[in-house]
Amino acid sequence: MTTLPALAVTGSTGALGGLVAGDLAERGVPQRLLARAPERAPRLPGAVAVAADYADRDAAVRALAGARTLLMVSGSESADRLEQHRTFVDAAVDAGVEQIVYTSFLGASADCTFTLGRDHWATEEHIRSRGMAFTFLRDNFYLDFLPFMVGEDGVIRGPAGDGRVSAVARADIARVAAAVLLDPVSHRGATYDLTGPESLTMTQVAAVLREETGREVSFHDETLDEAYASRRQWDAPDWQYDAWVSTYTAIRAGEVEAVTDDVRRVTGQAPISLRELLKGGPA
Repeated sequence: MTTLPALAVTGSTGALGGLVAGDLAERGVPQRLLARAPERAPRLPGAVAVAADYADRDAAVRALAGARTLLMVSGSESADRLEQHRTFVDAAVDAGVEQIVYTSFLGASADCTFTLGRDHWATEEHIRSRGMAFTFLRDNFYLDFLPFMVGEDGVIRGPAGDGRVSAVARADIARVAAAVLLDPVSHRGATYDLTGPESLTMTQVAAVLREETGREVSFHDETLDEAYASRRQWDAPDWQYDAWVSTYTAIRAGEVEAVTDDVRRVTGQAPISLRELLKGGPA
């Protein structure tokens, strides 16, 4: 039987995991890419695609057998995401994984304003309870997502007030993840708060987008009632509406405004700003 690489990476069919897998492949690092649909995993030198699903404990145990280090990119948003996370973590323990690197959320806690951050906290707590070595990458909201907050009419709408957000580029998170996976023992027990180099209000975000794209962009500070009403145009479960609205109320509450130096400390490279991202570099 062919021995699979000792490094397992999830999320390679998505944006963040794909960046990490590509970075590791360029460095010549062997890796097994866990995916629900292995045929969709990127074809990279030294990479082996393996079928796995966060919700299928038995399949995950088989996929992780012999792996020593695991990058667990948080699952897609769903009502049962926390249950899936716990199932997958338990599978990693059963498979003998020694260290898990988990992509969490900045300020994750049992009662943080951003509702999905609570699931990240519960996942962290479950990982701690299982006794595995761990590294938590607590990234802020994605810098790459800010342009997509603009509606078709050029308005960013949400109850963010004058709060600030230190959003971080996916590319910077991926660089940190790759650095940790290259030397996981050195990062055992660490929790890194990953942010961009600046903290911006949504009015400032709109101004940067306007200046760099030439599009007329502005910010409208909604009330909570307005925020829920404007999002009812999309058919979604209540937990999803809460997540969407709490993205902005977390900003208003000041819970995602801190700027840290963790990206630079881990990678040796400063994180990129929104303006740099829109200009296409240096990510």
